[in-house]
Amino acid sequence: MCGCRFGCRTYFFVWRCFPIANTGHQINEDIRDSEVRLISETGEQLGIMSAQDALKLAEEQGLDLVKISPNAVPPVCKVMDYGKFRFEQTKREKEARKNQRVVEIKEVRMSPSIDVNDFNVKLRSAQKFLSEGNRVKVTVRFRGREMAHTDIGQGLLVKFAEDCAEVASLDKAPKLEGRHMSIFLSPKSAKETKK
Repeated sequence: MCGCRFGCRTYFFVWRCFPIANTGHQINEDIRDSEVRLISETGEQLGIMSAQDALKLAEEQGLDLVKISPNAVPPVCKVMDYGKFRFEQTKREKEARKNQRVVEIKEVRMSPSIDVNDFNVKLRSAQKFLSEGNRVKVTVRFRGREMAHTDIGQGLLVKFAEDCAEVASLDKAPKLEGRHMSIFLSPKSAKETKK
């Protein structure tokens, strides 16, 4: 009894342990196909044979039998050191992540009645974001009666894009969405700035 007023019983479940990561490859005894096309560790074709014979061949060499192409008919298996293969694969993935550049979208917000100095501050911050390689979303927010003068906001955004023209290119023309009008600016590549 759990002690609640309804008199229900608590049950305990025994959970099985599952591996944390699914590697996606079937290895050794997990391969249940009747016959497979076998490739040696050096990449040489050894022909089509039963999965048991291929496994024996791999065990004689002290290596693993790994199914590398499960959709082929018959499936393709390779004799290799699976631990070494996984290590090299994770090393390549880590290297690819290290070289990858994540582009953020920074946002600059203004109102249609922005002063010249405030506009210049926003412009400098946007140019700084663009020089760091980030995209910039410039938004003008209309409040109350300002909705009747969306042309002022559009002119402000066009002027902003023109002032950033030497470091950025305009991705999306000014577009009104609800009470916000916005544009997107992308940094120019080194090739584009030289022109």
